[in-house]
Parts: sequence; C-alpha cells; structure tokens
Amino acid sequence: AGELIAEAVLALEMGADMEDLGLTIHPHPTLSETLCFAAEMAEGTITDLLPPRKK
Repeated sequence: AGELIAEAVLALEMGADMEDLGLTIHPHPTLSETLCFAAEMAEGTITDLLPPRKK
C-alpha cells in the first residue's frame, strides 16, 4: 500500500492531471502503475488493454 500511497501523494503534490499521470513512465508490474492505467483510461489513450469484443 505504501507504494501506491506514495504515487498518489506525489501526483497531488505536483498538481498532476490525468495526462501527466498517463505520460509518466512506471516500472512494470507495480501497484503505482495502476494509477497510470486509470489516467490513460480517463484520457482514452490506454494501449495496455485489448479493445472490447464486438458481438
């Protein structure tokens, strides 16, 4: 949990927005990387998920 809290506190302290979080390079795999994924999903720029299946 400490790793994830540190990532969030850093983002708050620097006034980061979703784009800033999405553009930050994160080592893989880590919990803090989930914040990057969430930011990329919010911005619509995530490349780490497969597109939804079409019916």
